[in-house]
Amino acid sequence: MSDRLLAELAQAADLSIDWIDAHGRPQSVTTEAQRNLLEALGYPAQSPEQIRESLTSLVHRQHVPEDSSLLLQDQNQPLALSLYPAESPYRLTDEWGNVSEGHLDHDGHLPAQPQPGYYQLEIRDTQHALAVAPAACMSVQELCGKPRIWGLTAQLYGLRRNADGGLGDTLAVADLARHAANHGADAIALSPVHAQFSADLRSYGPYSPSSRLFFNTLYAAPVTLLGEARVQRAIQAAGLQSEMTRLEALELIDWPAVAATRQRLLRQLYADFCQNPGQLQERFDAFRAAGGDALQQHCCFEAIHAQRLREGASGDWRTWPEVLRSPNQGAVTRFAIEHIDELRFHAFCQWLIAHGLETAQATASGAGMGIGLIADLAVGADCAGSQAWSRQDELLPLVTVGAPPDILNRQGQNWGVSAFSPQGLRQHGFRAYIEMLQANLAHAGGIRIDHVMGLQRLWVIPQGAESQHGAYLRYPLDDLLRLLSLESHRHRALVIGEDLGTVPEGLRDKLAARNILGTRVLLFEQDDLGFVPAERWPGNALATTTTHDLPTIKGWLAGRDLEWRVRAGQRDAELLEGDHAERAGERVALRQLLERQGMVSGGDDDACLQACIEHVGRTPAPLALLPLEDACGLEQQPNLPGPGDIHPNWRRRYPLAVSELLEQPATSARLTTLDGARQEAGHD
Repeated sequence: MSDRLLAELAQAADLSIDWIDAHGRPQSVTTEAQRNLLEALGYPAQSPEQIRESLTSLVHRQHVPEDSSLLLQDQNQPLALSLYPAESPYRLTDEWGNVSEGHLDHDGHLPAQPQPGYYQLEIRDTQHALAVAPAACMSVQELCGKPRIWGLTAQLYGLRRNADGGLGDTLAVADLARHAANHGADAIALSPVHAQFSADLRSYGPYSPSSRLFFNTLYAAPVTLLGEARVQRAIQAAGLQSEMTRLEALELIDWPAVAATRQRLLRQLYADFCQNPGQLQERFDAFRAAGGDALQQHCCFEAIHAQRLREGASGDWRTWPEVLRSPNQGAVTRFAIEHIDELRFHAFCQWLIAHGLETAQATASGAGMGIGLIADLAVGADCAGSQAWSRQDELLPLVTVGAPPDILNRQGQNWGVSAFSPQGLRQHGFRAYIEMLQANLAHAGGIRIDHVMGLQRLWVIPQGAESQHGAYLRYPLDDLLRLLSLESHRHRALVIGEDLGTVPEGLRDKLAARNILGTRVLLFEQDDLGFVPAERWPGNALATTTTHDLPTIKGWLAGRDLEWRVRAGQRDAELLEGDHAERAGERVALRQLLERQGMVSGGDDDACLQACIEHVGRTPAPLALLPLEDACGLEQQPNLPGPGDIHPNWRRRYPLAVSELLEQPATSARLTTLDGARQEAGHD
C-alpha cells in the first residue's frame, strides 16, 4: 500500500521512477531514493499519512489554477477553455494595448489568434495571462535569406585586444565580429556570459553561474559607454596600469588577480561617475527602472553575499539568518535601503556589461552578419546563487542537476546546479523561464541551450547525495517549446539545442519540428562504416568540428586529450598505449573519408585540419560553426570535463589580439575554405 501510494506521489510530482540506462537496461528508483527526492522537492513522504497529505496538496494545486498561471495557445489554433460556458464573452488586450472582443464558440473554445505574443484575457470578470505561440522558431533561411551560413565559436574570456588587462571583454567581441564578418561569417557563438559571484574571486566556471538573468560584469568594456579618457583616468587614479600590463602578458588567465583588478577599476569608475555623471545619468536611471525588481534583487544579493564573506560567514544563502533567506523579507528591504549605494554600484556594473553586449551585437549586425551573437544558456545556476535565492518558488534549492551512471562515468555526474520546479513554473506562469530567455536574447541574435534534453527531463539529485540516488524529473516540454518559439520570433533569434549524450526518444523530432537546430560534431559522426560522409549529415542540426569540452582537431590528431586524461587521473597510465593505437585507427579512417571526398592534399595535420573544415562546411547543416581553436590550428582544448583542477579549464587565451587573429595567412585560408564550402552547399 505504502509503495503504491509512494509511486503515485512520485508520478504526480513529475518523477520518473523507471528509466533506461546507458546500457539499454531498465532501472527503477528505490523506495528510499524516492522518499529522499520527494522530500527534497517539498513533498514529505516518510509515512503513509505524509504521502496522502502531500498527494492531496499536489493534486489540488494542479487542478486549481493560480492567478499567476499562464494559458498557452498555438497560433491560428482555437484554445479549449473548459472552465467557462460556451459563447461566454471575452476581451483580449495585446502588449501594445490593442483590444479585441468576441465570444467563445459553441464548444467553449477561444477563437484562433493570428498574431503571436502575450495577451491579457478577460472572461466573465476573470483575468488570465495568455501566450500565443507560433508553430516554430525562426529558421536560418528566415533570418538570413539563405539556407546555409557559417560562424565562429569563441571563448569570450580568451579573446585578446590591446590593453585588455588580461581578460576578454565585449569590445574584443565586437572586434571579432567585425573581422569575422569580413570573411563571410554570419554568427559568433560565445561562451556563457552569465553573472558570477562578484565577491568570490575564484568563481569563474561559466557553466556554474550565480544567475542566468544577469551578466558577468568582469566582461564589461567600460570604454564603449564612458569613453577612453574617463577609463584611462580611472586606471591611473586606482594605480592599476602595471598590474594590468602584467596580467595581459600571461599565457593563462589568473582569474583571482584579474577579478580583483577589474573590480577595483569598476569601483573607481563608479566613484567618478557619481561625481560627474553628466548626460549619462538619465540613461543609467532608465536602465535601473527597466531592470525592475529582478535587477534590484540581484544587486541586493551581491551586496549581502559580499558582506557575509567579509564577515567570515558562508556565502550560501541557504545558511544565512532566516530573515535574509528571501528577497521578500523586511530585513532584506531594510538592508537594501541602508546599502543603497552598494546596490547602485552593482547596477552600474550590469549597465556597463549590458551596453557592451548591445554594442557588440550592433557591430555584428552593422558588419553584415545575419545572426550576430549567439548566447550560450547554461543548464542551471548555482543552488547557492542569486537566481535560486530570488526565484525560490520556481527553482528547487534542495536538489542539484547531473547525469545518471553511464559507460564513461560509473558513479554518474553531479553538476551542482539548480533546476526549475515543474510545478512552480506552471503555477507562476513560467515567469522565471520567460524572463531567463528574454534576458539572454536581449543582446543576441541566437541562443544555444546547453543540455537541451533538460526541456523534457533532468536527472535531479537530493542535496549532498550521490548521483546514483537521483531520478529523472519531467518537465512540460510542449509548453516550454511553445514559449521558446514565441521568444524566438519576438527577438528574431535562431535557437540551437545541444543534444549530445543520451537523448530521450522522440525529442529530436520535436526539436526539428520547431526549427530548433540540434548539434552534430565531426569527431562523433561515425557509424559501423567509419566517419559519416558530409552529404549524410542531418539538415536539421548545426555542424561543427569540435566543442569546448572536446579536443581540437589538431589536439585529437596528436592525442593530446588522451595524455591529459591520464595526467588528470581520469584514465590509467597503462591504458594509454592502447588508447593511442585506437586513435591511430580513427585517424586513418578519417583521412580515408576525406581523401574519398577529394579534400586532403598532403599528409600533415594542417592539411587534415583544412579538410575537416571543408567537410563540415559541405554538410547540409543550415549552420556550420568553427571553433576559434580550430580556425587558428591550436592543439589545446578549453575545458577537460571531470573532477580536479589539473587541466587549466577556462583559462586559456588565444595567441594574438582579435585584430590580428583572423588575418594570419593559415587562419584566413581556413576561413576562406569554410566560406567556399558553405556557398557550395547552399547551391545543392
